[in-house]
Amino acid sequence: MTASNPNPTGAAVPDEGNAVLSGRKMIPLVVALIMCVLSYQLNASMITPALPDIADSLGVPLNDVSQISSLFLLFGSIGGILLTRWSDYIGRRNMLFLILGCLFVGTMLALFSPNLPVLLVGRALQGLSSASFQLSYLVLNEALDAKSFGIALGAVTAINGGVGGFDGVLGGLLTEHFGFRSLFVVILAFVVLSFVGVMVTFPKTMKPSSTGRFDWWGGVFITVAVICLGQFITFGSGDVYGWTAPQTIALLVVAVVAMALFLVRERRASDPVISLEELASRQVWPLIAAVLLTLAGVYPVINFTLVVFSQNAEVGFGMNASMSSLCFLVPPAVMGIVAAPVVGWIAPRIGWIRTLRIGLVVCLAAMAVIAVFPTNLVVVVACVVVLGVGYNALALTTLNGLGVVLSPEASKGSLPAVSGACFGLGSSIGVALISPFASAGTVGGVRLAVIVGIVITVLSFAASMAMRAAEGREA
Repeated sequence: MTASNPNPTGAAVPDEGNAVLSGRKMIPLVVALIMCVLSYQLNASMITPALPDIADSLGVPLNDVSQISSLFLLFGSIGGILLTRWSDYIGRRNMLFLILGCLFVGTMLALFSPNLPVLLVGRALQGLSSASFQLSYLVLNEALDAKSFGIALGAVTAINGGVGGFDGVLGGLLTEHFGFRSLFVVILAFVVLSFVGVMVTFPKTMKPSSTGRFDWWGGVFITVAVICLGQFITFGSGDVYGWTAPQTIALLVVAVVAMALFLVRERRASDPVISLEELASRQVWPLIAAVLLTLAGVYPVINFTLVVFSQNAEVGFGMNASMSSLCFLVPPAVMGIVAAPVVGWIAPRIGWIRTLRIGLVVCLAAMAVIAVFPTNLVVVVACVVVLGVGYNALALTTLNGLGVVLSPEASKGSLPAVSGACFGLGSSIGVALISPFASAGTVGGVRLAVIVGIVITVLSFAASMAMRAAEGREA
């Protein structure tokens, strides 16, 4: 491609023969992909209120049931990295069918599970569907014209944070009236509709974007490194193990060794997961850094610090759990759903990187006000709404879009796979760094937690300033 590339998103031009949709023709495909990501998202958000009922129904301790969520997220990390990149070789359509097949089998196992082990196997298979987000972004980039891509990406990204918090409420109501198995009946319906939607709407002319063979060793090494690093942060910052526990140190050692093996493998592989030359380029490493730092800086302020502080009866707002969620979790989620498609329309017109920078500045401004007035309920709630626009809409939409827009031509699934895995890792790092201050039970501790979030977000802005699209591509 030349510098006069007419594609304003910087997205890869679809291969000759691939269907390019626009206008009303794109709507059925976008709806089908939204159904796919909803099938995953409902699995992530509806189950939490049902955990006590699952423990009672299966006759197991509630502590054991926590594996239902942790195992689901663990296999989500595996699916996000391996399956997204593998789709370059076998095609997006075939990979979506494979993911939906795993999701169907896993949901059936969960629905009819006679005991906890069977339910956990089902949850592991369901977790693989995490890759549906990255796959959807790649499909939209390859199947839609440039103007339609941003809007559709915003619509899919809006689902990433759940359905405005109401999916958790629905999960609680279904569990209360019909038991936890009713949740899997609802999810199964979404899976079947998703399968039919993909089968009917997916452009059959879309070809695999890579030839050769997938580097499974490289994929396994990077997956192990990311998972162990994430678990290291979780164990180290928790109350059970701590940073100096043998289990925690072992996870760090395994993560470092796996990353070293990944780098050695990628240097030698003829068709690597992502080449080291690409990894060192200004179209790759700044995005990975921005994802990690944005999630580490903003996520724990919204989803941890303010929620904990709002329930503190002595120095906070003294709210119960439901009221705290209603004031601090639902508003940013709703703002994300409303504003993300608008951001997707704006970003290709003013530039994806510029839109990300605007979002980070909005986040910094809102967090700065919170740091000054942490005990003013009206001001804090208003700033949380602003963060819904700056973070859930502007930042998350553009970070997901840039994962596709900046991805190397030779390995289109590589950057979405790696950056997607960094979303969970970044939020874990942020909570680990901020939780000691946020949990101190003082106004000063909360203010310091927000300031730490601001510093990390400033570093994310610096990473965005280093971003550059490949030659001939505008981002």
